[in-house]
Amino acid sequence: MTFAQHVLNYHTDTLRPDWKLPKGVELLYPFGEEDTQACMKAFYEKYFSDNRDRIFVAGINPGRFGAGVTGVPFTGPKMLREQCNIEHNFTGRPELSADFIYRWINEMGGPEAFYQDFYITSACPLGFTKNGKNYNYYDDKKLEKAIRPRIIENFDVQLGFGSRREFLLCLGEGKNYKFLKALNEERGWFGEVIPLSHPRFVMQYKRKSLDVYLADYVAKSERALSAI
Repeated sequence: MTFAQHVLNYHTDTLRPDWKLPKGVELLYPFGEEDTQACMKAFYEKYFSDNRDRIFVAGINPGRFGAGVTGVPFTGPKMLREQCNIEHNFTGRPELSADFIYRWINEMGGPEAFYQDFYITSACPLGFTKNGKNYNYYDDKKLEKAIRPRIIENFDVQLGFGSRREFLLCLGEGKNYKFLKALNEERGWFGEVIPLSHPRFVMQYKRKSLDVYLADYVAKSERALSAI
C-alpha cells in the first residue's frame, strides 16, 4: 500500500464524526463529503504515490477554510488550484496560513520536491468550531482532555504510513509545541520536536519580517533533512 492509500484510507474510512465533546464545541468533519474526497484523492495520489519515509509536520487541527474544505492541511481551495494545479468545485476565501506554507514550500523547491520529503498533518485529525469560529484543541482544558486519546491514536496510526523519526516539525511555538513536546517525551515517537512559528501568527502579526520567518523554516527543514 502506498503512502497516499494509507492517508486516504485513514481519513475517509477510519475517522468518524462520533466524538464526544464539551458542550458548545462542534466537530469539523469534512472527510465524508464527495468533493473533499475528490480533492484529497487528486492531491495525495499526485504527491504521495510511493513508499518513501517522510518528515512529519504537525499543525494544530483542521480549520474551516483549509483542510476543513479540501481535506488537505494548509492547502485551501486557492492553493490547491494555483500551486498544485488541481481543479475542484470549491470557492472560498484565501487562507492566510496556506499563503505562508506555500511560500515555504516554494523556498524548498516547490510542491513536487517538498512533498517527496515532508508530510503535513495535524496533531488532532479533526477540527472544531465554537460560536461559528475555529477552535483549537487546547483552547479548552475539557476539550484537550477529551481528545487527548484521539491525538495519541492519530500519531500511532499515521507514523505507520512511513515516517522519519529523528524530528517532528511543530507548527506553533506555544501551546501546540508544549503539548506535543510533553506527549512525545511520554510516547517516544520522535527524537526531537522542533518548534516553528505558526503561519497564521506570522502572516497576521509579523508580515514585515516574513523573510526572517521563512529563513527559519528553511533552516530547520534542512536540519531535519540532513539527519541520518
